[in-house]
Amino acid sequence: MPASRRYKTILSLGLPIIGGMLSQSVINLVDAALVGRLGAAALAGIGIGSYANFVAISLVLGLSSGVQTLVARRRGEQRFTEAARPVHWGILISFIYALPLSLLFIAFSAPLVSLMNPDPAVAEIASGYFDYRTAAMLAIGLNLSFRGWWNGTQRPVIYVKVLLVTHLLNVILSYALIFGHLGLPRLGAPGAGLGTAIALYIGCLCNAFLVWRDARPAGFMKIRRQSSSAIVSLLRLSIPHTVQQLLFALAICVLVWIVGHLGTQEQAIAHVLINLALFLILPAVGFGVAATSLVSHALGAGKTSEAYKWGWAVWRTAIITVAVLSLPLWLTPQWILSIFLQSQSLIEQAALPLQLTAAGICLDVAAIVFTQALLGAGANRTVLLISSLGQWLFFLPLAWLIGPVLGFGLLGIWWVQLLHRSLSSMVFVHIWRARKWINIRI
Repeated sequence: MPASRRYKTILSLGLPIIGGMLSQSVINLVDAALVGRLGAAALAGIGIGSYANFVAISLVLGLSSGVQTLVARRRGEQRFTEAARPVHWGILISFIYALPLSLLFIAFSAPLVSLMNPDPAVAEIASGYFDYRTAAMLAIGLNLSFRGWWNGTQRPVIYVKVLLVTHLLNVILSYALIFGHLGLPRLGAPGAGLGTAIALYIGCLCNAFLVWRDARPAGFMKIRRQSSSAIVSLLRLSIPHTVQQLLFALAICVLVWIVGHLGTQEQAIAHVLINLALFLILPAVGFGVAATSLVSHALGAGKTSEAYKWGWAVWRTAIITVAVLSLPLWLTPQWILSIFLQSQSLIEQAALPLQLTAAGICLDVAAIVFTQALLGAGANRTVLLISSLGQWLFFLPLAWLIGPVLGFGLLGIWWVQLLHRSLSSMVFVHIWRARKWINIRI
């Protein structure tokens, strides 16, 4: 395939996926910007609540990559009438798994959030926000299955259109419920969580209607008796990625807990920095998700060399995009931070760590892209092992040592994070070059 056509394919597939990947970060950033007016305690509270919620929903995040990989692989194998079957199994798993889990998390929300910050005022805000957000866990699981269909069939723009409606509703409802407008009750910071939950369920209903109308010819909801192998394939792909996302979410919570030993103000700063980092990595993740489909489709068609080339082409596209988008964080960190932080002293304290965040994300692009490409190849267990070991045996222990123990504070922790991102990318580049993933069958 000519290089120009290859990059055109990456952009046409990747850019809408990036729009779709904006979902979680846009929700968190909107909530942070709205609640930031209520003070550092409120901002720290929804930060803790959102990270605890990330742990909860991480238990269903693997569904998207599992459904997407199988849809793309079946299409590459020319098995078009079976391509949508992973979607309805993803929906079934969401109901069986996500619904009871959300109720369990809500029942124990108070002790969960207090682990990250014992301050009663902060914990009360965090618990209320967490309850509302976690109530939407089922909607997230269903939406992830729907997203797997749209991305796997290389039509992510449809999913993005639904997200635009969802985010517009989120802004309106969250603002109204935080400050008591449009005849709605004034709930303060937890109102942001309720507004988000309502918007997610409305978006889920829209997605369900569109997938039902589109995917029926491809076997959607045409369930056969002998379907155990299909469920096993989906679970085999989804569970390692789910465990990886769970460990990643827990790692963020531990990081917030470590920063909490430095003080509530540092925790508020960390909340902003982490959410800006999660927002900045979206282009790399979005292009990486495109690589999941492109690599899986190529391997399904028996084109192993083409699959290998897709990984590198996606990395080149992602690194250029992320480098350009990170420039504002380098050049105007204080202006960006002023959107979320009201205190000038906090803004000045956060400026250099924000610049380190921008540098770290650029260095992390290779790890992000090749992680997603390896998921498309079915190397989910390899991704789980490498990612988790790096976070839990290297970054977090060193962050604890450098930050609270040795007294280098928030800045020292962010320097450790920069080192971790660099080493992680080096490892995943080596794995991609080795090409052992070519022989995996799914």
